[in-house]
This record gives sequence, structure tokens and C-alpha cells, in this order.
Amino acid sequence: MTEPVLTMTNLSVGLPRGADRAQAVSDVSIAVGPNEIVCLVGESGSGKSMIAHTILGLLPPGVTVTGGAVTLRGRDIATASEAEMRLVRGRDAAMIFQEPLSALNPLKRIGEQIAEAVRAHAPATPRAAIGARVGALIEAVGLPDPERIRASFPFALSGGQRQRVMIAIAMANNPALLVADEPTTALDVTTQAQILALIRRLQSERQMGVLLITHDFGVVAEMADRVVVMRDGRVVEQGSAEAVLTAPRDPYTRALIAAVPHARGRAAPKMRATPPLLEIEALSKTFTTRQGWLRPARRVVAADAISLTLSAGETVAVVGESGSGKSTLGQMILRLAEPDSGRIRFEGRDLLALRGEALRVARRRIQIVFQDPFAALNPRQRVGEAIARGPMAYGVPKAEAVAEAHALLDRVGLKAGAADRFPHEFSGGQRQRICIARALALKPRILVADEAVSALDVSVQARVLDLLAELRAEYNLAMLFITHDLRIAAQIADRVAVMQQGRIVETGPAAALFAAPEHPYTRGLMAAMPGRRLFGGLGAPVPAALTA
Repeated sequence: MTEPVLTMTNLSVGLPRGADRAQAVSDVSIAVGPNEIVCLVGESGSGKSMIAHTILGLLPPGVTVTGGAVTLRGRDIATASEAEMRLVRGRDAAMIFQEPLSALNPLKRIGEQIAEAVRAHAPATPRAAIGARVGALIEAVGLPDPERIRASFPFALSGGQRQRVMIAIAMANNPALLVADEPTTALDVTTQAQILALIRRLQSERQMGVLLITHDFGVVAEMADRVVVMRDGRVVEQGSAEAVLTAPRDPYTRALIAAVPHARGRAAPKMRATPPLLEIEALSKTFTTRQGWLRPARRVVAADAISLTLSAGETVAVVGESGSGKSTLGQMILRLAEPDSGRIRFEGRDLLALRGEALRVARRRIQIVFQDPFAALNPRQRVGEAIARGPMAYGVPKAEAVAEAHALLDRVGLKAGAADRFPHEFSGGQRQRICIARALALKPRILVADEAVSALDVSVQARVLDLLAELRAEYNLAMLFITHDLRIAAQIADRVAVMQQGRIVETGPAAALFAAPEHPYTRGLMAAMPGRRLFGGLGAPVPAALTA
């Protein structure tokens, strides 16, 4: 029997005094074999990333291994010194992170950063050989125009290209184990499929073990040989991918899988024959970008003659890849970006013609919930003040605004006392609920949700989507729901508009569009969904065990 690349036995990792629990990880045992992909799944705070950081010796200050053993290629690394871990990182185990832009040095060219990784374990390698190795790695991860990539800075690359660079750096010294911590969470569905296929190909070619950390069960279904489910620092279930996904034993695992949206689309409710609340006609927007002083300016068409309507109480999902123009459309509706041409009518008025106080009043009626709630909230302002501030800016007395803020926090499911706390004291899902409460405080007619749940765990995501559906019915809200996740669109939308390169290429009722997509681009998006055979997509059946 082949020896595992990684063996973790009864690992416990302690947190510093004052943390919400004593142990980040408790008695965890995991093994990863060569040429095997093990998916580690669970909600935020379950201990997944702490395990990854333990393997690479990257635990934060005050966090220590308090028990158990971690063996990598036969070497116990649980208590290894920093000098010993420098020999391990990159050669025995390498890691790719969720956000490559944060992981890459913004002031160094891509070629230099890959070369650094090569030199780390082979400092005597001649410069020419390092250059050849850098070129080979860039080609191995499928990046086009290697010379341009080598000379580029991270900001000049797309999200998918940056993640390929991170994989090239990880592969520089042929590690036996690749630890991938949420490597595709921020990517659109087609880029995600490409990165997953790349990881699978490199794993097979190099006979690597892969520990893939994710909260996306679609990714698990697509990639895993075995699955380990964690909750509150403990393993609650592990087994083969087929066994865990089709016949989960633990109630927590069953709840996580039941929370996965299915790409079947829900039947649209019958809408009353009333004029649309929002009418968009032939809206166009072009940006001019320049990637360097000596390079010619490039025109990017973000919106090309877009037409769309939205009625009160209706949810329209706008889906497409990164760069398709989804967020630009939302910004133009909010008047945060001005279109080059076209018309937007809101409540029967020309929104683009409004100025001064009239525009200020209209903006109160159209609110937005952003993707990153932590960045959207003032870290120095208590959340009750953040919610009350909007109504107060429109003349609502402070006492009334504060009382409404407390009521809204209760309505979105946050406990008494939440108003007096700061954003950092809440989880990601709770912060998104705060942002929803802040938007509702102004009593809007339209809510624009821009990737509002894409960064959340599947169970938290499900709760926020349920909350939005309840609020839509309660307040007769119209919602423009911008997302790259087709399963989420299918769960929440009445109608779906598919965008490609600034154009709407297909639109229709969610159930009909997902059952029989007509445009090749829509079919391509659906075909790229990970785990579509298990969780639905293009007519694929959903196992009875998951719907029971």
C-alpha cells in the first residue's frame, strides 16, 4: 500500500486567551495519498484554513499546536522550527490562496516572483536555467503570451490569470502536496472550471496529493476522491466522495448539502399588469483603459445597447462572467456611473435627467448591497449608527431612526445588543445582514444586490437568500440580483438576463431558461458549473437522497 503524503493524527491547535473557544482544531485525523484529492469542507470558523496553515507552518502569533502529529513525507512537522519549515515550503508542500492579488507582490513583475520561488530551493541555479524554468511553468499553467505575462505586474492580469500564476509558483519545486485554500471562490463559473481542470491535470501529471479546502459542494462533487467535513474544529464525517455526497450520515453534512442551490429555476409568480418600476432602454457605456504610459489606450465596452425591465416585487438575476458588464449595469442604475447613451426610467421618470435634490430623493429609493460587507461598513462606527445614519440624512429624527435601526436588526435575525457592536464583532453572514438592514432603512423600491452572497458559506448563503426572499414579499421589493453563480440565480430569480461582453444575449423566466437555454454562451456557462450532475443543471437529475 502506498504511504500517504500527509498524515494528520489527533491534531489539536489552541487559540490565545480571549478567543471564542479554546481550540481552533480538536483531535483531527486526516490522510492524503499521492495522486489523491481530498476536499476539506465546512463553514467559516470550522478550522479548515487553520489546518492548512498548520501544514505550512503559517500559524498566526498566539496560535499553537497543542497535541497530535502532522507527518509530511515521513517528517513530523507539527513542532518544526521556522528554519526547518523553510525547507518544507515549496518543496514538500505548497499552497495557493483564495485571493491571489493579496498573495502576489504588487511591485514585482510576474517573472521575478516565479523566479524567486525557483531559487528558494535551488539558489545556485544559473540565471539562464531559471529563466527557462519560469517560461516552462508559465506555459504549464496555460497562460497565453508567456513573454507578456512574465513582464506584467499582478494588477494587469485577470483574476483567473493571477490564480494561474499562483499555481505556477506553487509548482516551481514539484511539491508532493498542494494545499489549495478556496482557490476558485472569487472566480466566475467558466474561469472556475478552467482552474479546477488545471489543478486536476497537474495533480495527475505529477502524482501529487491535493488538499482542497472549499465551501462549494459543486467543487467537491467535481474534484474530490475523498471528503472530510468539519464543524467547530472537529471532523464530523469523512469518506469517499460518492458516499458523503449521496448518502451523508451526519445531520450537519446533510444540512450543508441540502443548502446547496439547484440549477433548476423556480416558477415565476404571476405579476400584476402594472407598468414596470424600472425601464432600461439601449443603455451603453464604454471605458478607456491604459496598462502603461507607452501602450495605446484600449476601449472596453461594458454595456452595449442593454434593455431590461424590472417590476415591483420581482427579482431579475443578471448573470455572466467577470468583465461581462454586470456590475457596470448596477452602477448606472444607481447613477454611480453615467452611461454614454440610452435611457433609464424609474417610477415613470427619466432617471438620467434628474439633478440635485430630485436625484437625491431618487437615490433613496434605489439601494445596493455589496459583495464585501466588511469593506462596505465603517469599522469605527457601531452598526446601529451605520443603519440610522441614512434616514437621518433625509431628515428623520435621530430617536426615530435609531428605533427603526433596532427594529431592522431584529427583522434580519440579529440579537438584541447588535446595534451597539462594531462590524469586526460579527461573522461574514451577520455583516451582510447588517448591510441589508442598512439598505432597507431608507425604504427603497429597488434593491441592487451585487454578488451579495458569493463569499458566504453555503448554509449562511442559504439563510441570506431566504431572508431576501422574505423581505421582497414583505416590502414588495424589486431586486436586481447580480451574480456569477447560476445556482444562486436559479434559486432566487423570477427572470434571468445573461450578459456577455456588455450585451444581454438571453433573457427569460428562470425555470424555462435553466431547463432549456437557447444561446450557446448560456449553455456554456451551465456546462461549466462544477458538480452539475449531482446538484442539477441542463436537465441533470438530482439524487433522491438529497431532496428527501
